[in-house]
Amino acid sequence: MESLWLEYAWALLILIGLEGLLSADNALVLAVIAKHLPDDQKKKAINYGIIMAFVFRFAALFAISFIANVWQIQAIGAAYLLYLGLKHIIKARFGKENKNIREDIKKDVKGKGFWPTVGKIALADLAFAIDSILAAVALALGLPDSPLGDFGGMDAGKFMVVVLGGVAGLILIKFAATWFVKLLAQRPALETTAYAIVAWVGVKLVVITLAHEDIAVLEHHFPHSTAWTLIFYGVLVAIALLGWFAPANKKQSQADTL
Repeated sequence: MESLWLEYAWALLILIGLEGLLSADNALVLAVIAKHLPDDQKKKAINYGIIMAFVFRFAALFAISFIANVWQIQAIGAAYLLYLGLKHIIKARFGKENKNIREDIKKDVKGKGFWPTVGKIALADLAFAIDSILAAVALALGLPDSPLGDFGGMDAGKFMVVVLGGVAGLILIKFAATWFVKLLAQRPALETTAYAIVAWVGVKLVVITLAHEDIAVLEHHFPHSTAWTLIFYGVLVAIALLGWFAPANKKQSQADTL
């Protein structure tokens, strides 16, 4: 039983770190969208953005808890996470210098009024909510079942991991985003690392989908096996270490986009 809760705690720790990096990106986008507004409106728009982030993430969380074990949803989620992660990695490797979503948003929102800006913040929050919850669910589904029963269509222990990870992400947006922004400025490779982890979590969801009893390409218990667990966390730690120790990019940092 102790090993079970240790695995849950390890997954939650990884999820909090991933949520922190994604939350920093979320906070950066909110700041860029609201940048053109007067200071009083800017603060109000960002506060609205944080409130909407809470609403959207919890709505996504409770919706997905009831459909998380439907293999078609797992397949769609896996494809989306792979697309999201690989798209960012390819852009970072082969895209134009300093070309990213924040610059696109900056050009798009210039000269917009308060409520159109709040609307764009809402759309950005919705996108980040989907990314965050899908990644959290994909990570949690690979955990062994807990003795806590079910919540909707999902094991209650796994659901709690997703809830705690989502809450951690929201707290980080509110209180720790500035620290993560500085960290990303010092170690720009961590942003690409976060999306590489998202893609790897997508691979995990592919494995879970292929092991679903209605697909049965892989053994049903393979996603929970010791071999796959060691492979998954071994690769994940390797990705994180590569990102952490990657040489700093001497080009314009993310902080400059603010």
